[in-house]
Amino acid sequence: MSVRILYFAGLREALGKAGETIDLPAGIATIGALRDWLAADGRDKLASAKNLRCAVNQAMAGPEAPVRDGDEVAFFPPVTGG
Repeated sequence: MSVRILYFAGLREALGKAGETIDLPAGIATIGALRDWLAADGRDKLASAKNLRCAVNQAMAGPEAPVRDGDEVAFFPPVTGG
């Protein structure tokens, strides 16, 4: 299964990239599992980010949301403005 991962704001800066396309191993079926796998695979900023938000195919999603082949998954910290 292949997904497109996008990183925004401080995550993009911390990881040094705006996104990547990844072939996921079997067993990664939810956003929560994807985040855990990415963090264990060297993207530890995903594990330590507080209040991390996620969207699947441009719709907000929680950790239990399914991940399917061809999905676009975006991770971003909450943003405040003034």
